[in-house]
Formats: sequence, C-alpha cells, structure tokens
Amino acid sequence: MAALGLASGIAFAGTTLADYPEQDIRLVIPYGPGGATDVIFRLVSQEAEKHLGVSIVPVNMAGAGATLGSRHVKDARPDGYTLLGSHDTIALSKLAGTVDYSYDAFEPVALLTQTIVVPMTHAEHPVNDASEMLDYIHDNPGQVRFGMIPSSVDHFFWAQLFNVLDVSTDEVRFIGYQDTAEQISALMAKDIDFVNADMPSSKSFFESGLLRPLGVAHAERLDELPDTPTLRELGIDFVSSTNRGIFAPKGTPQEVIDSVVEAYAKAVENEDVRRRIENEFGSVVHFLSGDDYQAFLNETEAALAAAAENIDFQN
Repeated sequence: MAALGLASGIAFAGTTLADYPEQDIRLVIPYGPGGATDVIFRLVSQEAEKHLGVSIVPVNMAGAGATLGSRHVKDARPDGYTLLGSHDTIALSKLAGTVDYSYDAFEPVALLTQTIVVPMTHAEHPVNDASEMLDYIHDNPGQVRFGMIPSSVDHFFWAQLFNVLDVSTDEVRFIGYQDTAEQISALMAKDIDFVNADMPSSKSFFESGLLRPLGVAHAERLDELPDTPTLRELGIDFVSSTNRGIFAPKGTPQEVIDSVVEAYAKAVENEDVRRRIENEFGSVVHFLSGDDYQAFLNETEAALAAAAENIDFQN
C-alpha cells in the first residue's frame, strides 16, 4: 500500500501534483496579437498568474483557421504547462470539416467571458431593428446581402437566427469576407445590408452614427447600448455570443485543472479586470467550470450542429 501511495503522488518527471505549478505556463492563443481574443486572455491571465505564483506566458499561434494552435495544445503533454485560450471556433472547425476534433478532444477548464453579438446595418438602411428584418427579406427575395466570415461565429449566427425566423438561406445572399474589419467597411460602403459583430469592433461606429445596432443577442440590454432592445424584446427568442474559455490537453490531472480554475476564478473577481472586460472590450464575465462548463459546451455545440445543417460550407 505504501508503494501504491507513493506512485499515486507522482505525476510527470518525478513532479508531484501538489507542487504544481513549478514552471511558467504557456497559454496558446490561436489568433494573432491585438484582437479581442488575444487581449482578453492576456488581461485575465496577467491577474491569474498572481494566484499561481508563476508566469502565464501568452503564445500567439495563428493559422489554419485557428486550428494550428488548438491542434498544438491537443497534442501537448497533459501536465498543465500548455493550455489553450479559445472559443466556439473549436466546435465550428469540426462542423465545417476543417478538423476531426471538437471540445471532446480537450479537458474543459473554465469559461471566462462572453462577447455579445450585435446585428447591425448602415445608418441609411430602411430596416430600423431586427424585428423588421424578416419583412425586408420577404420583400426582397434573394437580394438581401449578409456579410460573414465563412465557417466563423458570425456565419453560424446568421444560420441560427434564420432557423429561429424560419428563413431559408436560399432566400438571402451570403457575402464572405476575410475579417470583421472588411465586413464593416463593406457595410459602410453599402455593399451589403447586414453584419453581425460586437461592441469591441463596432462601438465607435455606433457612437458616430455611421452604423445602427438592430438588437442585442443577450438576455439583457448592454450598458453601452441602453437604448437598443434585446432580440427577445423584439420578439426574437435568440441569444448569441462569442464564448471564451480555457482548455487543457486530454488527460490533464484534475488536481492540476483545479489549480488553474481557482486562479482564473480569482482573476475575474478582480474589480479592475471586470471593469476593463465590460467597458473596454464590450464583454461580460461569465465564469463556469467543472460540470457546469461541460454542460454549457454540450449545449452550445448541439445548437451549432443544428445550424450547420442550414449552411453550405462550399460557398
């Protein structure tokens, strides 16, 4: 029994789990520097490392539609020293056929934030809010142009919304762009009718009056858009967000995951961190871990899978 007890206390290379962490942790972010995903994970991780006693080093690993970084972590040693900071793109890549793995290839650690989706149009468009969008589509069959990044969160947002509105994607035109900035430029040029984005990318355009928010895909109105109703207030029972969380390689010991969870839980409780997430990045703190986070991922992936049936990924 003594030998068994000793063996159970040994993890990797002779390091006991009780000693974790003994070295810096690499947090792989599967996007380039400067975007909302990169900035939010850096902000929260700077606070979380204070509670772990070692540095959490962000490593930007962009490429292959955010799958270069996720695959790197998936295949990493499950010792808690390589983690992934990502979002719904993990499931979206699987549904789009880009990769053959999804959330189940990782140990879910914790959901940190949600960035709420805001559908919008340009200031001179005849549609004033999302409740008028359905009539506009029916009045202009096959002519209404929706901007999106193929196989991305915003592509799936439109597919899910159309399911709720009972609109076939054959009734509209999807116009693909490389990134959100291109979509917003096209919208302001009136090359397209609608885009869905978020406060980090669009706040200044709302304030200047160049773009018009059509509704908020959240259970409550956003403090930064107090006069913009939620989609539910407009009669559309739909919420949507970009959900950013931490993942570990499959097989990472639960004791290690618990240590990371505790550090990030304390980080998002920090008032300055929360203020910056909400005011600077137009997002909300929504911390989940353990079974609650797993249930959230299962529900999210099921909803995305249903939407995928309404998407032609070849076009």
